[in-house]
Amino acid sequence: MSAPASARDSLGLYATWGAFRDPIAPRCYAIALADPSLKQRDYQPFAAIGTWPRRGARNQIHFRLSRKLAPNSPIVLVIGDRRFNLTGGGGDAWAANSSDNAAIIAAMRSASRMYVRARDSRGRGFANIYPLAGAASAMDAAALGCARLNHNP
Repeated sequence: MSAPASARDSLGLYATWGAFRDPIAPRCYAIALADPSLKQRDYQPFAAIGTWPRRGARNQIHFRLSRKLAPNSPIVLVIGDRRFNLTGGGGDAWAANSSDNAAIIAAMRSASRMYVRARDSRGRGFANIYPLAGAASAMDAAALGCARLNHNP
């Protein structure tokens, strides 16, 4: 009997971050929910760092934002004293290029929190905040989990 399409293997929980392997895709990822908020949300916001061995993609940052974005809204990620302009649309955002992606992952390893800010479809500013305790361990666990997938065709 095959596993259901939603099957995931937990690779560990690290503070507010988790690491998972999806052998069906195959992919591995570290993920965390944004801090809770009483403000209106269109989506459940999360940050994920994914690896897809068969695509050759490693440590790709992705944000599901809490609100639908205004068209052409600047999306800014702040980690410590660093600021990164993200690209995206709808309710999603990514690094603008591979060098920014690498810099974001490196900055996440040494900061205590990060936040993404933008304007929603009604023109209101919003931010999603993420504690980074455990992020480095979750990213490492996901990378190791996919290293094992790489050896199993």
